[in-house]
Amino acid sequence: MSTATEEHTHSFQAEVRQLLDIVIHSLYTDKEIFVRELVSNASDALEKMRLKQLTEKDIFEAERELAIEITTDEENNTLTISDSGIGMNRDELVENLGTIAHSGTKAFLEKMKEKGDNNADVIGQFGVGFYSAFMAAHKVEVHTHSWEKDSPGHTWSSDGASGYSIDDKADAKRGCEIVVHLKEGMEEFAKEARIKSILEKYSNFVSFPIKLNGEHINTVEALWLKSKSDVTEEQYNAFYKFTAHAFDDPRYTMHFSADAPLSIHALLFTPTENTEQFGMGQMEAGVSLYCRKVLIDAKPEKLLPEWLRFLRGVIDSEDLPLNISRESMQDSALVQKLNGLITKRYLKFLEKEAKNNTEAYLEFYKKFSRFLKEGIATSYEHQEQLAGLMRFESSLEEAGKLTSFSEYIDCAKDEQENIYYLTGMSRDAIESGPYLEAFKARGLEVCFFTEPVDQYVMDALPEFKGKKLVSADRGEIELDDVATEGEELDKKAAKKLIKFLEKELSERIDKVESSGRLIDSPVAALTPKEAPNAQMRAMMQAMGQDMPVTKATLEINPRHEVIHGLSQLVESDEDTAKLVAQQLTDNALLAAGLLENPHQMAKRMNELIAKLVEKK
Repeated sequence: MSTATEEHTHSFQAEVRQLLDIVIHSLYTDKEIFVRELVSNASDALEKMRLKQLTEKDIFEAERELAIEITTDEENNTLTISDSGIGMNRDELVENLGTIAHSGTKAFLEKMKEKGDNNADVIGQFGVGFYSAFMAAHKVEVHTHSWEKDSPGHTWSSDGASGYSIDDKADAKRGCEIVVHLKEGMEEFAKEARIKSILEKYSNFVSFPIKLNGEHINTVEALWLKSKSDVTEEQYNAFYKFTAHAFDDPRYTMHFSADAPLSIHALLFTPTENTEQFGMGQMEAGVSLYCRKVLIDAKPEKLLPEWLRFLRGVIDSEDLPLNISRESMQDSALVQKLNGLITKRYLKFLEKEAKNNTEAYLEFYKKFSRFLKEGIATSYEHQEQLAGLMRFESSLEEAGKLTSFSEYIDCAKDEQENIYYLTGMSRDAIESGPYLEAFKARGLEVCFFTEPVDQYVMDALPEFKGKKLVSADRGEIELDDVATEGEELDKKAAKKLIKFLEKELSERIDKVESSGRLIDSPVAALTPKEAPNAQMRAMMQAMGQDMPVTKATLEINPRHEVIHGLSQLVESDEDTAKLVAQQLTDNALLAAGLLENPHQMAKRMNELIAKLVEKK
């Protein structure tokens, strides 16, 4: 019997030569990707073999363990990746490695579907990912034997340029053994430590054992593909710490799978702490994207909105379009769809938590409300869901107790069309101002927002469930009359006083009105509809931005004794009346955050005190 090997030399298909040129020179930005690709292909071949074992009896080396063996050889500058998978015969070598018109995976899937088996858990297109090896190799050898007993073994060899040869190999084992002869300058991929780091980065969750120089590398389970009932809390906590490089346990764990409209397996964790609160800088995105347990991108852009950057975990989708490179997701529309689906699912999860475990949700909200508010200001499509998750104090709740917009609407009067709110530095500051009293007198609840970011949020949120959100310090609000104490200034005197005030205050006030809004305060400055309020102006000043000139409407309380006294001063002592009018205006503008020069206010107060002392 002859032992001579039979050799056939082939030229690459033209499309393959073009592909090789792209792969080697421009497709991948990181050379290490080729290791991931070859391991993914090995996993693909093993999965095919596992399915064959369920349907076929005559299998070559049937007892061989389904595993991936990787060997580094620094002396010979080679990297060898072996699998005990389905292997290839001569025709399959030509079809899968010599052409791009066919895909081993595609053909296999079609064959499995013909048999009625749609559970083939395969990864990528073998004939494409394989060529990435030539980024690092000057020569690649593939020693292979098909699963079929009567098929001989072969060696496929190529320099990635001139073509390839196929030789007979009598001692080939079932599966594929790929020997990567590394180029000069690529010696790092013959080092065990370098390959181990790549495997731990990309291939930790491959279903089959990966052994590097005999050491089992992928020991962590892909929990996101398991049923929730099969995973313990301890396993979730350990997985969170592993993937997020965290030391604490997660605050929330969301684990779900979906088949439509996209195939998704997700395991997302909410950390216990918000590190941004500690001044540690903005968090980086922490949800990795996988396809069938192979890492596609550790920090994919736009997979989730930026305001969900605090989330940690894994999203795995079989629907990713990985036509040429797992390095780049080429269908941005699909990524946007993933973004929308996962975001809505997470917000629904929070809604459920807020309802079923209120105290725990409030603890979460105290830590992470900034992110939700950022979402309201930047993600219109999620505004209503996010607004429903907001919690805040209000005028009808005792200090420290938080409520929501939904609870506000449930308690509102039937005919009430608006949700009223006020922003300020604190609850005390809001309650001591002149704007709340009119609403309290009418039994209208007012929401309190006391964080600097809140004004941006409320400006971005026009309504909630059909109810308009209206700032209670705005001049255009119309309120029903309410019975109040005190005699109202007669119309003639009120008209004269308003004329006096408009003349004296023309440079500072747009107009003066008499109304029934005020209860305990003599005057109030009402901010125009389009003008920034006190909190917004304070933020703009802190950022060094120029302040727009804003003239407020001055409302006077015709029942207040100070207004009665001012009316009399207009008749008896006009100079003092002018000082009082200016001082009242200063007080009102200060409360509205519109006072430009507080030094003038102090000077005017001293003049008023001097007049009082003189009269004594």
